[in-house]
Amino acid sequence: MDRRTTNSLAIEDFKKNSNAAFGILYQNYFVYVKKYILNNKGKSEDAEDIFQDSLLILYEKLHRDNFEAYTCLGNYIVGISKNLWLKRLKNRNFYIEFPDTYFIENQQEINSAIENEKYYWEKLTGYINAISSHCQNLIQDIFIKNKSIEEIQDKYKYSSKHNAQNQKYKCVEQIRKIKYKTFQTENQ
Repeated sequence: MDRRTTNSLAIEDFKKNSNAAFGILYQNYFVYVKKYILNNKGKSEDAEDIFQDSLLILYEKLHRDNFEAYTCLGNYIVGISKNLWLKRLKNRNFYIEFPDTYFIENQQEINSAIENEKYYWEKLTGYINAISSHCQNLIQDIFIKNKSIEEIQDKYKYSSKHNAQNQKYKCVEQIRKIKYKTFQTENQ
């Protein structure tokens, strides 16, 4: 069975909430994640936590987005796991040394991830530019400038934290609606 067929079946199994898909990914790819984490200041328990978190992220992506697999799902799981582990290490102020051959061996995957990230940000920027200017400012303050809800309440003169949270929700909903409309238009 070729990789594309295997991916299609795995994606279908995930969407059906089949434990078989989780089991196959665990059986085939956990060893790579564990080795990576153990080689980078981690423990077996860390590898298990990270791998489970990666499975949940993949599961959510498959159910939320119009997910298309450009490589095998195992590469997604390993990539997500590495990113999660790097974030965790960064939060602990650890640094990881990559072997000299890492970037050469993973050039295609790295380039693909960079292109996907650029495409994602271009689309997100388009969605944000399409919402009201008030929401653009609010979204930027919350998600880009990382302002607390108290700072948002004070800056925008909301009478309570609840009102500030509610406005944040409304602005995020504007983005979701635009994303949905764009998706509908693109798929007609």
